[in-house]
Amino acid sequence: MSRSTLAEQAAATVCRSCAHRGLKPVLDLGVPALADTLVSADRLNHPEKKYPLQVGFCPSCSLVQVLQTIPPDEIFHDDYPYFSSFSETLLEHSRANALSLIEKRKLNKGSLVIELASNDGYLLKNFLEHGIPVLGIDPAPGPAAAAQKIGVPTIRDFFGSALAGKLAAEGRKADVVIANNVMAHVADLNGFISGIATILKDDGALVTESPYVKELVDHCEFDTIYHEHLCYYSITALDNLFRRHGLYLNDVQPLTIHGGSLRSTAEKKPNPSPRLKQMLEQERKLGLDRIDYYVNFAHRVQQLQTDLRKMLSDLKAQGKRIAAYGASAKGSTLLSYIDVGPDVIEFVVDRNIHKQGKFMPGLHHPILPPDAIAQHKPDYLLLLVWNFIDEILRQQKAFRDAGGKFIVPIPSPHIV
Repeated sequence: MSRSTLAEQAAATVCRSCAHRGLKPVLDLGVPALADTLVSADRLNHPEKKYPLQVGFCPSCSLVQVLQTIPPDEIFHDDYPYFSSFSETLLEHSRANALSLIEKRKLNKGSLVIELASNDGYLLKNFLEHGIPVLGIDPAPGPAAAAQKIGVPTIRDFFGSALAGKLAAEGRKADVVIANNVMAHVADLNGFISGIATILKDDGALVTESPYVKELVDHCEFDTIYHEHLCYYSITALDNLFRRHGLYLNDVQPLTIHGGSLRSTAEKKPNPSPRLKQMLEQERKLGLDRIDYYVNFAHRVQQLQTDLRKMLSDLKAQGKRIAAYGASAKGSTLLSYIDVGPDVIEFVVDRNIHKQGKFMPGLHHPILPPDAIAQHKPDYLLLLVWNFIDEILRQQKAFRDAGGKFIVPIPSPHIV
């Protein structure tokens, strides 16, 4: 894919939601490798696919979005490494969400819960424990197989209007459709939402979770931007998208997970909650529906890059050893953008056994199991999964008790 300037690419791009042509430029993160395509040892000397990573704002429907679309099968490949069940925080969060839905929606053995991007069955298994029928849909072979292994029925496919029509024809309509942290990934956004409307019962509910663009901008969470994450939602943008397909955003709940997310509930009849009305009004007052809100974001990202590189350089000059924690997609974005290789950050540790023994995209930091911390004794760990900071600080108590410190890069580099 050829590189163009951010302004040129934004002007040429058609909005994924409303088809407006002529987005407003927001941020350029260079030309990184695909964030979730880890490199095996035998591929280290082979060329990697790299693509521009640029972000724009739609002045028509307020959707913030990546300007390039990478073919989905290049991202959700056979070695796709993300498995939700390796995060204790996410498991606890998801269980609480499931139990709340069972109570609120009065779900029982005659109900059906469909989850889109169901990964390894981490959420749906909570419904099964209560005898509630479920169906997972996920295109990634590894996670889908893991879900089936624990008894979660899973269709390995990309969800869209065609699959939705097939399910509806079979009589498989849902009381609840769950789409957590997937709407950011969808290239055919209108086909995706249209499909949800097709498989949703008339009195059913769509429940989604997505990172909140307000938190992303306010807290400089630029590392949550990568090729896999195509869209970054405000409540205003969600409302516009759902209405186009006969769904109505009726409630939103702010969440702290993933650096600040929204849990949104949409139904086929309008019944907006007071909280939704209040938060929509707040967005209008703050200007999330206008480009002005986003104009200094790039400057703050560039300052973070400068400050973090200086911090790492100063520590190395003092003879300190530095590693990183969390071979995440956001970690790939951050390491690529600050352009700091294994000569500075010696290795990355991760609990996910599917990532261990491989190398980070682009700069090729080796990925080791967490016990490498005790073995190699770095002085500092750059926390690439800062969204799970409390969980990781608990897990690494021995490292901290021995004098080890964490570098937290977001919202600005600091040491804990």
